[in-house]
Amino acid sequence: MTETIASDPTANFFDGLAKRGHEPLLQNTSGTLRVELRTGKQTEHWYVTIDKGDIAVSNANEEADAVVRCDKALFDEMATGRANMMTAILRGVFETEGDLGLVISFQRLFPSPPKSVYARKIR
Repeated sequence: MTETIASDPTANFFDGLAKRGHEPLLQNTSGTLRVELRTGKQTEHWYVTIDKGDIAVSNANEEADAVVRCDKALFDEMATGRANMMTAILRGVFETEGDLGLVISFQRLFPSPPKSVYARKIR
């Protein structure tokens, strides 16, 4: 795994997953997911293994049950809650291959959107 860089939301996201170790939301989920992030002509790989909620992260470029691809800038936005993975899939800017159920489970790991300055309280 790479060292966390303060200005890299994607690295921070994956480092946070690795430190978390176990995610109760995924206790019924097992599989491997390869994330391919494009920046120009370069592709960055992240490999996530989920075993009944236990999470391991590396930079391996190995076969996986599911593969997702997008621009790194988009993933940075998802890693900070500013973009939604399902919306990106529907817009055709986030590609998926393989086990779609695993991809949908992976979405649960992204943070919620930041609070809007225009949000109002609903009682």
